[in-house]
Amino acid sequence: MVDVEFSDDQARLNVDKIHLFLTHHSSWAQGISKATVAKSIAHSVCIGGYVEGEQVAFCRLITDHATFANLVDVVVWPDYRGLGISKLLMQQVMAHPSVADVRRFTLATSDAHGLYQQFGFGFVDKPETLMQIYKPDIYQNKPQTEVLS
Repeated sequence: MVDVEFSDDQARLNVDKIHLFLTHHSSWAQGISKATVAKSIAHSVCIGGYVEGEQVAFCRLITDHATFANLVDVVVWPDYRGLGISKLLMQQVMAHPSVADVRRFTLATSDAHGLYQQFGFGFVDKPETLMQIYKPDIYQNKPQTEVLS
């Protein structure tokens, strides 16, 4: 297994690398602007994984630190997949104090159910109680000249 260091220090994050992956290689954030990525990081708890100082993993926790959390943008870069890093990242997520006492912890995945089930995530008991506003093409329809705030 590879030696991975994890940190929630946002100053260590490689925003360019995160943006490049999300906008070109993710299935959920195609076309997202760097400004939007930077803003999302600034307003989230983020965990980065590093091998010899190079960022190899990333995720964001959107949480109020008390009652609710949502896990998003879980990434292990392709060259580092298959080494157990996703499990190590999830161990860091589950141990993070920002989610220690939340009542509801959610995520959405299209292909990693088995990973998340190992950490206690399950299918929604009453899906009819959940609602959403979902704009899957918002990044393609948004001008790329955003202002950070």
